[in-house]
Amino acid sequence: MTATINPATGAPAGSPHASAGGPTTTPANPAAPLPPAVQGRRARLLFGPQPRWVRPSAALLLVLTAVLYLWNLKATGYANSFYAAAIQAGTKDWTALLFGSLDAGNAITVDKPPAALWIPALAGRIFGFSALSMLIPQALMGVAAVGLLYLTVKRVSGPAAGLLAGGALALTPVAALMFRFNNPDALLTLCLVLAAYLTTRAIEKAGWKWLAAAGAVIGLAFLAKMLQGFLIVPGLALAYLWAAPATLGRRLLHLLAAAAGIAVVAGSYLALFQLTPASARPYMAGSETNSFLELTFGYNGLGRITGSGDGMPGGGLGGNAGGPGGSGNVGFGGAAGITRMFGASFGGEVSWLLPAALILLAAGLWFTRRQARTSATRAALLLWGGWLLVTAGIFSFMSGTVHPYYAVALAPAIAALVGIGSVGLWRGRSYWPARMVLAVTVLATAVWSAVLLGRDPAWLPGLRVIAVVLGVLAATALLFRVDSLAALPARFRKAATAGVVILSLLAGGLGTTAWTLATAAQPHSGSIPTSGPTASAMGGGFGAAGRPEGDGGSAGTSGGGPGGPGGPGGETSSAELTALLKSSGAKWSAIVSGATQAASLELATGTSVIALGGWNGGDPYPTLAQFQAMVGRGEIGYFISGGMGGMGGGRGGNSEVANWVAANYQAQTVGNTTVYKLGA
Repeated sequence: MTATINPATGAPAGSPHASAGGPTTTPANPAAPLPPAVQGRRARLLFGPQPRWVRPSAALLLVLTAVLYLWNLKATGYANSFYAAAIQAGTKDWTALLFGSLDAGNAITVDKPPAALWIPALAGRIFGFSALSMLIPQALMGVAAVGLLYLTVKRVSGPAAGLLAGGALALTPVAALMFRFNNPDALLTLCLVLAAYLTTRAIEKAGWKWLAAAGAVIGLAFLAKMLQGFLIVPGLALAYLWAAPATLGRRLLHLLAAAAGIAVVAGSYLALFQLTPASARPYMAGSETNSFLELTFGYNGLGRITGSGDGMPGGGLGGNAGGPGGSGNVGFGGAAGITRMFGASFGGEVSWLLPAALILLAAGLWFTRRQARTSATRAALLLWGGWLLVTAGIFSFMSGTVHPYYAVALAPAIAALVGIGSVGLWRGRSYWPARMVLAVTVLATAVWSAVLLGRDPAWLPGLRVIAVVLGVLAATALLFRVDSLAALPARFRKAATAGVVILSLLAGGLGTTAWTLATAAQPHSGSIPTSGPTASAMGGGFGAAGRPEGDGGSAGTSGGGPGGPGGPGGETSSAELTALLKSSGAKWSAIVSGATQAASLELATGTSVIALGGWNGGDPYPTLAQFQAMVGRGEIGYFISGGMGGMGGGRGGNSEVANWVAANYQAQTVGNTTVYKLGA
């Protein structure tokens, strides 16, 4: 026996509201299979003949996304020199590729797992290492993420919703920023979207194999950016546990299969690293005991959330909410709290459509409250809503190190909810509550876009006014159903409908589209890039006072020279220093405190440089004894003064090495840098 339910409103058949979007037959028994008629309609929707516009529209979406992410990509240069140096190292040495070494000599790793380095490093091995061989794979990951999101949403809500979701993701500023950059977030985001697609397939027929595959992909996300890859797990698990057409016991067993998939992929690499003798691999940066597990749960885990030691080895900066500088430091998230995602740090990155996503999520859950447990629409709302709320909640309240570009992990969930919710309400617009929610959503999005645009008052000030005017017009047209007015001739109603749709899309998408295009038009470099019309080049190091350093003018480098910040090397070394290190025949041409400086020198010279103390100078590697042994074997050419820690100080205790060098070797000035030639 079946009951007829409206998918947009949840109103039962025969009620005054049942016409909102047209009825759909669903089984009264949630665990029972769908009737043949319904199965046929679903099969035709997903796999059979579709309207002529679907495939060309999907192809156009992918082409335009590729153009946006690939256009003038060379101007970005090496982007984040820290990861660029590690990718360069991976093109020279297989051990460096496997473990994510910062240098081809395999002294120390980057402070992340290596998965995000593998694809660009392999591309560099095939095509030769360059800025483009490194960045093009990142851009293609963005195109793939957009395509996968389109397919995922399309399976649930049809091609129109899929196109809207894919377009919303492509036109999120932080997505354009990260898919044109070389941070690990590009691979992370692609893995998260793929996991959501596989889970959606698993929910349809309670397919444990699909779910296990989703777990394996989440394991790969862990190898890209550790515990951040697990933030979507509650949403995916809740959706499957709620909606999969199987008994509760089977659903729980299937979730165990997903957990096994995570464990196999993530655990296998963890075991490989931990069981490899320390002498045969690089030191694990970000840990005090050369441990992958310590990095996972310390520096890149609980330290980031609780702010203990600010998530940094060697004590860090003391756990200020919002990182160094507290609430005033936009590059470190600003003040923690429920409004952080809308604030000066994260707002312009990802919040353009966030109010719309939250409104549509709440409305969708309410309007589908009477649908069967196995409702695909409700399952999708639980999946994407869980993803959004858990991830945004963690980002909002974590008191350790957090950067605005982390928000790219929110972009797919926001885009999916906008696509599913908007199209669902549009189909049910004859039902006045659905129509009202849709109008409020469009108006709220337009007004919020104007607020965000106003944070840079000098940039296209008229755009704010246009956004609000379009929002008012679109909301009015939706509220009063201009496309269905009785006085309107029938031959004009299709044109009126198209006009309302276009007006609504412009009102809701004008702000985010403009900010995204402005982001793509600018080169970005450093370790904390931000979106918008102004090029960002914030470095990743810290000076002695704990202040973030820019990309130029740090130890051993100068901000001038060919390429400038963001060009080859990010920080460009002086010609004299570059020539000196190139002439060194040692395994490592030099050692300098801090990974940013070491990476810049590697990119400028093509030689291996040891980052004394790892990323922030706080790692206990190499110790004085290890350093003395390396020098005794003639493996290090020069010690470069300065950098994080510098001569006679440093948060990581590297003063022992610096003081020993100063006491035993003669200083010389090369360009604008003090160096010590090591050896006899």
